[in-house]
Amino acid sequence: MALQDEIFSPRFESRERRNAICKWLFFSANLAGILVLFLLLSKVLLDSIGWLDLQFITSFPSRFPERAGILPALYGTVYVMVITAVFAIPLGIAAAVFLEEYAKGSKLLSIIQLNIYNLAGVPSIVYGILGLTVFVRWMQLGRSLLAGGLTMGLLVLPVIIVTAQEAIRAVPESWRHAAYALGASKWQTVRYVVLPSALPGILTGIILALSRAIGETAPLIPIGALTFIRTIPKSPFDSFTILPIQIYNWTSRPRDEFRAIAAAAIVVLLGVLLAMNSIAIFLRNKYQGRIKEV
Repeated sequence: MALQDEIFSPRFESRERRNAICKWLFFSANLAGILVLFLLLSKVLLDSIGWLDLQFITSFPSRFPERAGILPALYGTVYVMVITAVFAIPLGIAAAVFLEEYAKGSKLLSIIQLNIYNLAGVPSIVYGILGLTVFVRWMQLGRSLLAGGLTMGLLVLPVIIVTAQEAIRAVPESWRHAAYALGASKWQTVRYVVLPSALPGILTGIILALSRAIGETAPLIPIGALTFIRTIPKSPFDSFTILPIQIYNWTSRPRDEFRAIAAAAIVVLLGVLLAMNSIAIFLRNKYQGRIKEV
């Protein structure tokens, strides 16, 4: 016994040292990322002091920094996100359900799955060119909110499909068998067992997808999102701009005042993002609690 301790003790000590080193390396990496994020947010918040007020949110853009506001861009951002969510979320969940529950064993499944994974990594500007060709020209929607929202929907659709598939795949197979044993049909099992159980994971994917969409500019530049607009869009076919494009327009100006109002617009954009994510996180936690109770 003493001999075994002498042999294995150095190995255990070596593993403990490696584990401790890896733990501190990972912790340091996380800490470095959080520190950089904190410094960037601090810089943005400091630059926005004195510019972020109600007048800034309710005013139209202007060539005078003290009069400039983000009202059209704020409306455009919210409308584009609504159209994106209405288009991409039901279609993405339906595609994930079909691939995981109805297309298993199909020869085309592997080909479709590979294409979805590839689409998730395609540069966003490619989706802008696709949206310009399909929605603006073929469908003749013009350079409108609807075309922009559908284009952003195509951008986030692969992400929603992949994350929804993973969430559906994580539902235990025994739960499906139990539903079948009670006489439930395939659709009833999917609707009342699989989807409610997978909903927290699906909502996590939706959060990630919409968080990406709200900060994208490249797909909307070919669609025709304007850098300067003084009207609020009133229909899905009106011209529009969004906060990221407005921010880019101000940061490209030479005067420091425009960079300060760009920082204020960044704070507003982060606020919209946090509000949107908070709703999704609330719903996810709510359904997670129900699943744990069951």
